[in-house]
Amino acid sequence: MRRRFPLVRPLRLIRILFDHGTPSGLAQSLASHEITEAIARGWERISNGELLTKAEKAGFELLVTTDNNIRYQQNLKGRKIAIVVLGNSAWRMARKHVDRIVAAVDAATPGSYAEVEIPFK
Repeated sequence: MRRRFPLVRPLRLIRILFDHGTPSGLAQSLASHEITEAIARGWERISNGELLTKAEKAGFELLVTTDNNIRYQQNLKGRKIAIVVLGNSAWRMARKHVDRIVAAVDAATPGSYAEVEIPFK
């Protein structure tokens, strides 16, 4: 007897930029995407507005950051790049919430904004 399985659509590859506070350990959980750290591009010290502009021009689709003030400092209307903000930069805490972080990344659409709350305890 043959079993038929529904076609599983592979997740699309997302070009992700990790801001300087994003725990690098997260990259393993997002291995199906292309990850670049801002520091590798020499972008670790530029302002958020310039970072978003450079990232968009370089073809990044998502910025993962721990800067929870970014939504108040920047006008995100009209941006193509999506933003996911992590509530804690400590990998030992963030790794407990990887499933929620991955879900936020996978749900990101151009210009979207999401926060993943990660407690400090």
